[in-house]
Amino acid sequence: MKQLEDILKTTKPIPLNTKTVLNISYSSIWIKDTVTAVLKPFDISNEQFNVLRILRGKKGSPANLQDIQDRMINKMSNTTRLVDKLILKGLVERFTCEKNRRKVEIFITKSGLKLLKDIDPIITQAEQEITRNLTEDELKTLNLLLTKLRS
Repeated sequence: MKQLEDILKTTKPIPLNTKTVLNISYSSIWIKDTVTAVLKPFDISNEQFNVLRILRGKKGSPANLQDIQDRMINKMSNTTRLVDKLILKGLVERFTCEKNRRKVEIFITKSGLKLLKDIDPIITQAEQEITRNLTEDELKTLNLLLTKLRS
């Protein structure tokens, strides 16, 4: 298990607050890279995967761009562009509401649901691999501390 100082190749002590922020940032990128590698064979990004899971969670009900944006993990994502790419791949559909032409409804397609069904066990395995060095109690504590950090 490499210490942050080894990763950063520094012998100088890092102040605890700085070390904590750097450690969280480094870990976040490491996790994202791991998930990106899992999704690469399926030709979708982390953000596109997030949109598909949000739409699957709607259980057949439509979502609009604002609904999706509100639930995105990465709030900086361009939701319109993500949805457009998923439409081109046949994974989602977009319809203009007949009663209110300004309202756009977005649905996951059967192909999108099948893709998620194929990816789910692989993502679960990757998540287990990412967290393999932590006990269940440590995972609970880590989640508690991360939530507390954001509050």
